[in-house]
Formats: sequence, C-alpha cells, structure tokens
Amino acid sequence: MAKTIFEEMGGTYVRQGDYFIPCLTLPAEKENEPIGVWGQRHKHYLQEHKRATYTTLLTSGKLNSYLADIDEQAETMFFQLVKQMAEREGVTEQLKAENALKWTGRMNNIRVCAMELVNEEIIYN
Repeated sequence: MAKTIFEEMGGTYVRQGDYFIPCLTLPAEKENEPIGVWGQRHKHYLQEHKRATYTTLLTSGKLNSYLADIDEQAETMFFQLVKQMAEREGVTEQLKAENALKWTGRMNNIRVCAMELVNEEIIYN
C-alpha cells in the first residue's frame, strides 16, 4: 500500500477500533517564560479579535515566547513613560515629602495615562 503524504513527512497513525487516527502533537515551546499582566491582556485580545493570529501562534508553538516578548516590551514602555511624564510634570520626591496626597493623585494620573498609551500602541494593536 502506498504511503500517504502524512506518512512520507514522518507522521504515524494509531488504530482505534476500525479507524486510523493520525498522531498529532503540538511542538514543545522552547521557553517557558511567565506571562505578566500585559501579555495576558494581549492574549485575550488575540483570542477575541485576531483568532487566526492566535491559532497560528498556538499551533506553531510560539505563543508563549511571543506573549513574553509583548509583556516585556509593554512593561519597559510603561516604566519609561511614567518616568518621563513625572519628570515633565515636576512630580518629584520633594513633592512627595511635602504633600503626599497631591503626589499620589498626580502619579495615579500619570500611571493611567501611561497605561492607555501602552494599551493603544502595543496591547490592542
């Protein structure tokens, strides 16, 4: 009996009852890096809005490393934006010592603005 294309490429079958079922497994991912908040948000976005991209990454075994990379990029961008915005707006340790409530309010505002920018540029893009 002639080999199928699947068998020629190294695939095998398992017999279950009257049927031959191909032995399919996902390729193992090289890195098992933890995925942070940003990576989880991007994963959810891919699942909901970019299903083809999500499926392609998942079946190729590259999803985890891709999400870890997105998470790292987003985290770096977030901290850089917070630092730059705080310097530009004059939110310093001196302000923190003089008026902690005002400092907290301004830093919260800066963090929210930075989160929106990261979401727009990296996570939901």
